[in-house]
Amino acid sequence: MRKKFFLLAAIMALTVSSAFAQMSSNVNHLNIAVGALYERGLDATISYEHETRYHHAWEYFANGYIQWAEDPDAGHVTKQSFWHNYFTYSIGIAYKPCVVRGRNHHGNLRIGVSGGSDTEKMIGAAHIGYEHTYALRNGFQVFWQIKEDVVLRGEDLFRTGVALGVKLPL
Repeated sequence: MRKKFFLLAAIMALTVSSAFAQMSSNVNHLNIAVGALYERGLDATISYEHETRYHHAWEYFANGYIQWAEDPDAGHVTKQSFWHNYFTYSIGIAYKPCVVRGRNHHGNLRIGVSGGSDTEKMIGAAHIGYEHTYALRNGFQVFWQIKEDVVLRGEDLFRTGVALGVKLPL
């Protein structure tokens, strides 16, 4: 009788703990991403992500963006025209509701706002996009993003592009 009770208790504990882990993971990640944006832009983002129930998440991020141009004298992109054309940096927050769930992957909308500078004046931005994440072992994840940024008071109003990144568990 005692063995049956312990076996039943062990099975119930495993079932309840796995169900609870699926519903409320509350995992934190350090995200690092780099991307290419239209027209002639590169960006890098480092962020802290707090995942809540059902893969919904909050992301707090810092972003740097560089836009290059052709050097008019050389007729091609040079070090000077790449690194010293146009640069912005910003910090912001994004809410990421989960819209797709699979066995080892999930997809989130990414809706956020940020504020920063282009080294001459303050700028603001609204962010919308889609992020798809693939789970690896030991809590590591890789992801890709399709993003659209609407920048107020910047040189370019719309920034559209893709980014690839990794999520490191904390």
